[in-house]
Amino acid sequence: MTTLQKIKEIEDEMGRTQKNKATSYHLGLLKAKLAKLRRELIAGPQGGGGGGGGIGFDVARTGIASVGFVGFPSVGKSTLMSKLTGTHSEVAAYEFTTLTTVPGTVKVHGAPIQILDLLARTCNLIFIVLDVLKPLNDKRLIEAELESFGIRLNKKPPAIVVRRKARNPLSSFYYYPSLMVPQDKGGINITNTVPLTNLDPDEVKAVLSEYKMANCDIAIRQPNATMDDLID
Repeated sequence: MTTLQKIKEIEDEMGRTQKNKATSYHLGLLKAKLAKLRRELIAGPQGGGGGGGGIGFDVARTGIASVGFVGFPSVGKSTLMSKLTGTHSEVAAYEFTTLTTVPGTVKVHGAPIQILDLLARTCNLIFIVLDVLKPLNDKRLIEAELESFGIRLNKKPPAIVVRRKARNPLSSFYYYPSLMVPQDKGGINITNTVPLTNLDPDEVKAVLSEYKMANCDIAIRQPNATMDDLID
């Protein structure tokens, strides 16, 4: 099963599941799995082996920063990059011409900036290219799509800290009381300085379970924090 098929399967299951106290843990697991799969499309499958991975890829970074052009097919991303950098990508008067990319470079005050006519996980800046003959609704659609894949535009990282609890290896030496060091209690401990209006403790535990974190401290200082903020 491909990554896209797995995403569709989880989305369908979430759509069939009613949200209530009894299903909050299950929904949290599904949200965490969905986030991991969506990011796999951008970053590419982790580890070796086959098995029908996603469509993600990466591009080696050159220069001090990378800029990725994002837009609907045939809006002029490749043409714009060619004009700016002199790098040639295949273009034509039909959609989905660009299947691969040849990175270009433009210098700003002497500093080299890498330009890509697609989105790679190495990008520092995303440049949305729009067709002037179409409404700016396209821009909103693109921003919403990027958001769904965990790409946050013009946002600061959420004020949420997750710290794994370290187990004290000396705790087993009970016959040496002088060597004993206080050990963190196991389990998940959630502290917050703002009301948790959009987070359910069971959903939080489910997300952490998916990421193999059974013993950790979570400090939430982000107002109106959501599950997406936690996953980020």
